[in-house]
Amino acid sequence: MKKVPRGRLGSRVDRAVAPYLYIVPFFVIFAVFGLFPLGYTAWVALHKWDLVSGNQGFVGLDNFAGLLADPDFWNAVGNTVGMLVVAGVPQLLIALVLAGLLNRPLRGLTFLRMGVLAPMITSIAAVAIVFSQLFSRDAGLANWAIGLAGVDPIDWQADKWSSWTAIAVMVDWRWTGYNALIYLAAMQSIPRDLYEAAELDGASKARQFWQITIPMIKPAVIFTVIMSTIGGMQLFTEPLLFGQGELSGGSLRQFQTAAMYMFQQAFEEFDYGYGSAVAWMIFILIVLIALVHFLISRRLK
Repeated sequence: MKKVPRGRLGSRVDRAVAPYLYIVPFFVIFAVFGLFPLGYTAWVALHKWDLVSGNQGFVGLDNFAGLLADPDFWNAVGNTVGMLVVAGVPQLLIALVLAGLLNRPLRGLTFLRMGVLAPMITSIAAVAIVFSQLFSRDAGLANWAIGLAGVDPIDWQADKWSSWTAIAVMVDWRWTGYNALIYLAAMQSIPRDLYEAAELDGASKARQFWQITIPMIKPAVIFTVIMSTIGGMQLFTEPLLFGQGELSGGSLRQFQTAAMYMFQQAFEEFDYGYGSAVAWMIFILIVLIALVHFLISRRLK
């Protein structure tokens, strides 16, 4: 039998084993901080579990059955989906236009590209406080601006649509630049030859944008839609601070999200089992919506 040199054998083992060793830390951390909390939350959701007294007995799917018949939960889900649509659609459209502008030769282009990330590094608490003042009923800048057009002042927290709009503006201000940079990176990879050929054929800039740029960055668009959907279904901080820290989301729960309802049940009502069931329902809804996005993206391809 031919002997394999020790150095070559070690090199083969290194090439075979080293890649797995590099990714092991990720899977360990994911198992500890991802899979274990997920599994433990599912276990708690099957019990009557008080935060003070602890486990009070196995109840099976009773928490989920109660949740499906809970109007407050479905109101929170409706608010979450509503704010997701009101915030997500304008956010991605504005990001698309902004990326198109940043892809052009402009003065101070690097400064402008860095500037769109400024909202992301700003404290979310500071953002929420500032926007709460902007949408104040009595002395807010938003009411002053619409007053110039003869519109009566709006109590932004008193109604579903007004509160959704205020929170959507806050979310869009924070995340539009992030999505714009993703689109910009995708646009930078498009061959310039396509635009030059289109110009020779007499295509306008707008036509080039819709018939070359949009189809070529479709994977980036699908990615941002999915990530925006996941983030929107987990919306918590902005509406919480908009309502001055009240988990009820207004006197009539008009802007209470599903995540806020989960925290209310777990940490205000001290019903940890029911709160865990809410957390799992949010997870299931996110998976279902992501699956719908996946099927639609496959059909678009």
